[in-house]
Amino acid sequence: MIKMQVIGRLGRDCLVNTVNGRNVINFTVAHSERYKDSQGVQQEKTVWVDCAYWTDRTAIAPYLVKGTQVFVEGQPEVRTFTKNDGSAGAALSMRVREVQLLGNKADGTSQGGGNYSAPASGTSSSMPASGSASASNFEEPPVDDLPF
Repeated sequence: MIKMQVIGRLGRDCLVNTVNGRNVINFTVAHSERYKDSQGVQQEKTVWVDCAYWTDRTAIAPYLVKGTQVFVEGQPEVRTFTKNDGSAGAALSMRVREVQLLGNKADGTSQGGGNYSAPASGTSSSMPASGSASASNFEEPPVDDLPF
């Protein structure tokens, strides 16, 4: 199996569809990299990845809006097609297994968000509840051990 991981921003709001009785969330992630070319000029390259997340857990859909930064992981696929001018074209797509919200461009946050992954066939998947660890598992360090 080939695994692909992408961190980027959504190019548009997601679309939730039902195909043959199964839910699919479609969205597009843009990943940009900056580099200097051979002449030392700053360049920017953006790669667009079309994502299909087949899941019954569509509660994440309202959060998958344009500008949101996400981490997606899944299996890459390449679609080939013929352009309007007759030349061959290709598009990178991914069958998503996991989506993690990283932040929203509008509010300037980049803190971690929800982690959603497709349940394995035949098993139930549960989200870890926040605050599920008891306070007795954590001890405060002594005051004299502070690093400053």
